[in-house]
Amino acid sequence: MNVADGAERRTLRFAGRLDADGAARIWDNAMRAARQTGRNRTLSLDLADVAYCDLSGTALLLTAEAAHAGRTVTVGASEELQALLDRARATSPRKPAPYAGNQLPGADPLGLLRAGLRSAANGAAFIGEALIALWRVPERRRMLQPVEVMRFADQAGVRSVPLLLLLGTLIGLILAFQSAVPMRRFGADLYVVNLVSISLLRELGALLAAVILAGRTGSAFAAEIGTMKVNEEIDALTVMGLDPMTMLVLPRMMAAMLVMPAMTLLLDIAGLAGMTVVMMAFGFPLVAVVTQIGRAVHVGDLVQGLVKSVAFGAAIGAIGCREGLGTGAGPRAVGLAATGAVVGGIVSTILLDGLFAIIIYRLGF
Repeated sequence: MNVADGAERRTLRFAGRLDADGAARIWDNAMRAARQTGRNRTLSLDLADVAYCDLSGTALLLTAEAAHAGRTVTVGASEELQALLDRARATSPRKPAPYAGNQLPGADPLGLLRAGLRSAANGAAFIGEALIALWRVPERRRMLQPVEVMRFADQAGVRSVPLLLLLGTLIGLILAFQSAVPMRRFGADLYVVNLVSISLLRELGALLAAVILAGRTGSAFAAEIGTMKVNEEIDALTVMGLDPMTMLVLPRMMAAMLVMPAMTLLLDIAGLAGMTVVMMAFGFPLVAVVTQIGRAVHVGDLVQGLVKSVAFGAAIGAIGCREGLGTGAGPRAVGLAATGAVVGGIVSTILLDGLFAIIIYRLGF
């Protein structure tokens, strides 16, 4: 390839064979010459001495045309070569037109709201279907395997005991310390025991246990069932006449419901222990702290937290299984299902907690 410069034109003269080898040898030089031509000068591609040109050479010529910002002409091409270039220009992909507007396509607020409401409705319908299937467990007890329930309970509850103890102790320590410092100014630091004890037993114990369950177990449920969905194992169960709801969803959901009260109780005990350490550090004897705990809390406070925990476990287990069953195709699908299970489990837990607060207030407890 030779380059001839003029005042208003730069000519690139090609010769020989423009095949894969020939085009590769001169590609960089041709692109550099085309880009440096300048917008005000015409780029001329002289093809009179080209003996052979295939798709590689055509790609070289068209890319050189695209690299030049100004006018480009082709001279000296044979009829066959000119026809090949014309066909290539006609079939070359066009750049998409830029989107007019300051919003991304599809980011319609009403559309997003509609999609969110549809997803929430589908989730509520699935939870209802799972609860109905749970109610009919005595009719299908032959299909339900207790060993699977215990295996999932071990995965969800027993293996999370160290994390529960650590988190509960830290929460008790932090709440007690942050509350005791300002309340000492009013001489009411002993009532920190009331504040932390009631908060843990009624609200925080069940909520924190639910967050741990959603992060560890809800995502695991979604990933396991999602992998089965991608591998078409769920379709195989359906073909064999087995109900995926009974075989896959119910064991996991029942395991989550069984372990949540125990997780909540363990976290409550750890939190109270952490609070006791702080109160003893502030000069209160152990007997006084334990006595104040007994005066502050009642059996109803503990029952409220345990009842909430069962509902939280059912919601987290059902949502994790639903995300797994709704897994799409592709390598990202399982990861998206696990993420959706964690987010959905935490959001549903907070919504249920608000609903329980209204019900308990109406009942007068």
